[in-house]
Amino acid sequence: MKIEVRYYSRGGTTSKLATAAAEAVGAVPMTVEDDLKEKCDLLLIGASVYAGRPDAKVISFIQRNAVNIGAIAVFGSSASGRSTFNAIKAAAQDVGIKVLESDFTCYGPFMFLHKKHPTSEDLQRVKAFARARVDEVSAK
Repeated sequence: MKIEVRYYSRGGTTSKLATAAAEAVGAVPMTVEDDLKEKCDLLLIGASVYAGRPDAKVISFIQRNAVNIGAIAVFGSSASGRSTFNAIKAAAQDVGIKVLESDFTCYGPFMFLHKKHPTSEDLQRVKAFARARVDEVSAK
């Protein structure tokens, strides 16, 4: 099974989550600036909440690479605890991509909030999330 990890990170939190997720599933984390070179069965995509939604670069990546994406699993961080799941799911469904229903979100730092995130527990949880999504796709 081919697994890819892509992410967009402004402050480094989602980059750390992507590195942990990729390590758990034997992939190399890359930014959404790097298009997929071939079809993948599962794309783990990391996006944090900026002004209430994922950065437009994440949505653009999904649209540009739709033909090479089998299914998507969403992970990320947010100072508010909100997820980018619904926005990414809508964008993916618009181009015919299945999105796995389970997502992962942890707190991310913003100004004086959540300065210690991601914690080692957050990183372990995103690894478990990534492995579980691989198992979910493999079982189908």
